[in-house]
Amino acid sequence: MSLKRATLTLLAGSALAQAIPLLLGPWIARLYTPAEYGQFSLVWTVASNLAVVGCARYEFALALEKDETGAAALLALCLRMLLAMTATAVVVGGAWMIWADLPAAAALPLIVLAASASQALAQWAARAGQFAALAWARVVQWGGGALAQVGFGLLQAGPWGLIGGAALATVAAAALQARPTPAGGWRGLLEPQPLREMAAKHRDFPLLNTPHAFAGALQDTLAIALLTAWLGSPEAGAWALALRYLKAPASLVGGSLSQALYPRLTQAASLAEGRALVRQNLLLLAALALPLMLALLAFGPWLFATIFGPEWRGAGELARSLAPYVALHFIASPLSVVLMAWGAQGWGLKLALVGQVLFIAGLAAGLWLGGLAGAGWGVSAAMLLYFGYFFWALWTWE
Repeated sequence: MSLKRATLTLLAGSALAQAIPLLLGPWIARLYTPAEYGQFSLVWTVASNLAVVGCARYEFALALEKDETGAAALLALCLRMLLAMTATAVVVGGAWMIWADLPAAAALPLIVLAASASQALAQWAARAGQFAALAWARVVQWGGGALAQVGFGLLQAGPWGLIGGAALATVAAAALQARPTPAGGWRGLLEPQPLREMAAKHRDFPLLNTPHAFAGALQDTLAIALLTAWLGSPEAGAWALALRYLKAPASLVGGSLSQALYPRLTQAASLAEGRALVRQNLLLLAALALPLMLALLAFGPWLFATIFGPEWRGAGELARSLAPYVALHFIASPLSVVLMAWGAQGWGLKLALVGQVLFIAGLAAGLWLGGLAGAGWGVSAAMLLYFGYFFWALWTWE
């Protein structure tokens, strides 16, 4: 399947997947309070931080395995990493429940297991060109999750409704992506087999990409934790709601493009060909991001108060201040796979660590100077430097 067709297939599925929660968003915002949304976001963000490295990033090496037997062995390795991380989540969740008196932390292992499995199986399906399955999985995960959250909200389930709806939909999405059957069958993945050689072959992924991915997810975790400690759960909920809907376009376009772009970059005949492909997509993404930024700057507070209710106007003020950052993130999100395809994960890790420091520093400075909206302006200013350098480096890569 061509890059254009694969991207359009994923884009169609993502459009439907994002349309459902966007349409249901105002209802969900009225079924749950900002404080409940803040508790859900804190648990979900920590779980996502663990899940993003749940398979030690070995799943992203699946596209590099051309032999079916080797790919199945690599998937078996992913499964073992996933089970180890789930066990870690059991310990972390239990300690969190006791230390912070947060019952919702009991859901941590389930979220980690579901999200890690879905992420690994998405790469498995993409390797096989199962883009229709990937598209439907997105519809189930995002659209089905929103529907489930509405149902639980009508039952007044509180933060458990938000967590349960999202977790169950992620489990269903993982099941849809479990195709094709690996060599030796699914049960064969659990059988004892020598995997040390496979782990060593792709060791750059756990050694370099894992800290990179974890640091990226840690940014969101620290942001929610800092906001909760500084301003409280309602403001943390406003931050989470704003980021969820502001990053929806990046999830829609970026996720579809990156899953189709990554295999193409690994198969490019030369660096010049790959660089031309990256430049083309960077310009396209920038053209799409500019109108989004201008709309948020002009109408952010009014949009959020009108759509989600007056109690969410603070999220709209935040959306306005985050507009430059959201536009930059929209462009950068699908291009993150370029570094894996070009074998530049070490460089990417160093740059990402600088980016995390800039993000948290901007957030903290903004909080101190101007509260929630100030935090958004601080992040936008700090990340302009980071993303500007990242785009220049990709454009001129040698």
